[in-house]
Amino acid sequence: MKILFVHQNMPGQYREMLQWLAEQGGHELVFLTQRDPAPKIKGVRTVQYHPHHRPAKDAYGLSKVWEEATGYGFGAAQAAAKLAKGGFKPDIILGHTGWGELLFMKDVLPDVPVLGFFEYYYLNTGGPVGFDPEDPPSAHSPFLLRARNAVPNANYEAVDLGVVPTQWQQDSFPAHFHEKFYCCHDGIRTDLLTPDPDVEISLGRLEKPLTRQDEIVTFMARNLERTRGFHVFMRALPQIQAARPEARVLIIGGNGASYGKASTHPGGLRGEMEEELGDRVDWSRVHFLGKVPYDQYQKVIQISRCHMYLTMPFVLSWSCLEAMSMGATMVGTDVGPVREAIRHGETGLLVDFFNPDALADQVVEVLANPESYAHLGPNARAHVVENYDFLTRCLPEHIARINSLVTTGAKINLP
Repeated sequence: MKILFVHQNMPGQYREMLQWLAEQGGHELVFLTQRDPAPKIKGVRTVQYHPHHRPAKDAYGLSKVWEEATGYGFGAAQAAAKLAKGGFKPDIILGHTGWGELLFMKDVLPDVPVLGFFEYYYLNTGGPVGFDPEDPPSAHSPFLLRARNAVPNANYEAVDLGVVPTQWQQDSFPAHFHEKFYCCHDGIRTDLLTPDPDVEISLGRLEKPLTRQDEIVTFMARNLERTRGFHVFMRALPQIQAARPEARVLIIGGNGASYGKASTHPGGLRGEMEEELGDRVDWSRVHFLGKVPYDQYQKVIQISRCHMYLTMPFVLSWSCLEAMSMGATMVGTDVGPVREAIRHGETGLLVDFFNPDALADQVVEVLANPESYAHLGPNARAHVVENYDFLTRCLPEHIARINSLVTTGAKINLP
C-alpha cells in the first residue's frame, strides 16, 4: 500500500504504526513533515514541507490560529501535489488535524481517502481553561477558544474518517463529530515496556547507583508546567520528605510550557516553585534530570517506588500508560481523562488535584507500606495490555479502518 503520513513533528502519534509498517516491508511510506532534521526510519521516505504563510506577531488574535493553519495546509497540499506529479499518489493519507495540514488535501488529491487524527476540541468548561483558580482565564478566552475551533470544524469536512485516542477526548468534540469518529488509542508497546527488577540508575552526585531497593518517587512531563500539575507536585514535597527521610525524587521534563500560559519567572515554573518552597525542601534529595533519552526515561519509571501522574482535565499523556505498562504504582489526579485509565484502588490511586497535602499523604502511605499496594503495578500493566496494547489491541483496529477506506484494492495484512 502507498501511504502518505502528514504530521508537522514526525512521527508524532504515528510512532508505532510507522515503525511497524516499515518493518513489514512491501509498502511505500512517505512522511510529510516540517521537522528538519527529521528522524531517519529505514523504509520511510521523509519529505519536508514549508508553511506557505505565517501570521505576523501582531496578527489579529481571533484569526491568528486560522491564518497559521491555512498556511500550513496550503504548504502541505502543495508538497503532496508535487509528490503526486513525481509519481507518488497515495492509496490513503493519515495525518493530524490540529495544525491544519490536512485542510486542502482533497483539493489536490480528491479521490484519496483521508483518515485524520483528532486530538482535542477547545472547551470553555470541562477542560484546563479555568480549572485552576491560580490561573484564571481572561475575559476574552471564550472568544479565542471558539476561534481556535475553526480548525477542527473545517477538518470535519476535510477527512473521510477521524480517530480519537480516548473516550474523554472524543467527548470534548460536539456530538455531530462522533458519527465520523472511531475511538482507539495510538497503542503502547507493552511487549517492550515491561518491569525490570534489576534496573539501576547512576546519578553523578551519588556514590552508588540507585536500585529498586531505594525509595524513589518519580514525576515526568514533557515540560514542567501547571497543566501537568508540576506546582501541585512540588508543594507536596516538603511533607513527603519530612515523613520519608530516605526518599529521593527523580523529575523528568523541560522547563518550558507545552500547554497553557508559561510562568513569568526567569527560571520558569521550576524556578518559581523553588523560590516559593525555599529551604522547606531538601534539594539534595531532588534530582532534576531534564529531558532524557527514551531508554533512560524507561529506567526512571522502572526504578520508581511511586510514580505521580498529575494533570488538569486534558489530553492523556503517553507517559501515563507507558508507566502503567512498566508496572509502576501510580498516584494520579482525580480528573476525567485519568479516571479512564486508572481505577482507584485497582490500577492506581487518585487524589484531588487541588490538595497537595492529600497527595503527600497518599505517596507517604505507598512508600511506608509497599506491600499493601503491591497489587497496583501488576494490575495497571494488565489493564494496559488488555486495552491499549499496540500489537494485539490497537493495531488490528487501525488496520481494519484503513483497509475499509482504501478503494484501490491495496490492503495491509496482519501477520
